[in-house]
Amino acid sequence: QVQLVESGGDLVQPGGSLRLSCAASGFTLDNYAIGWFRQAPGKEREGVSCINYSERSTFYADSVMGRFTITRENAENTVYLQMNSLKPEDTAIYYCGLAYVCSWDPRHFGSWGQGTQVTVSS
Repeated sequence: QVQLVESGGDLVQPGGSLRLSCAASGFTLDNYAIGWFRQAPGKEREGVSCINYSERSTFYADSVMGRFTITRENAENTVYLQMNSLKPEDTAIYYCGLAYVCSWDPRHFGSWGQGTQVTVSS
């Protein structure tokens, strides 16, 4: 059974940092792509970052470029999203999803975690 579990979300002040984790079970993580998406109230789910099975291939939304970093720890079967210089507009529920290849279309991701809340506010 494929399972993804996000953790690490919290309340943080603007300019602060968080590290989100996506822990995988039921499959070998390094054979698939993992994407981070976020969804704010009243908005559609949008892509934030993605890492393909090859760690040479990573992608970032323009809105987070230079602030967020996606990494893979194969020994822990976990993907991380390091978020620095957080802004109020980063506030959302963050989800990780499983796909065969990175995509900005959430419909290409067949499995999702339950989400973790990130709130950026003073």
